[in-house]
Amino acid sequence: MRATELPPLPALTRAEGEFIDRYLEVLDQLGRINPARGDDTYSALRAAQALASRAAALRDALTLMHERGEARIHAATLARALRVLDGERRAGRVTVPPDPTS
Repeated sequence: MRATELPPLPALTRAEGEFIDRYLEVLDQLGRINPARGDDTYSALRAAQALASRAAALRDALTLMHERGEARIHAATLARALRVLDGERRAGRVTVPPDPTS
């Protein structure tokens, strides 16, 4: 594997893939809303407005998994998928940045 190549995405059901995609969309919106990282109220407002629809899509993805009998979340597999899809960086935008004076 070349340095610029990403590792392959683990095998996921279609519903698990939808769950991961919708989860990352919610994370992206929360990162844009984060007052410790934002630049202006308008972009935070737009992200907050989008968050509601993204959260509903996440709910729907989980509902679909449940209805299909996918009762277990395979955390290790889904965590690998999140890492491949840059989930660590995207989740990092939701946290409070370290104090620069420390």
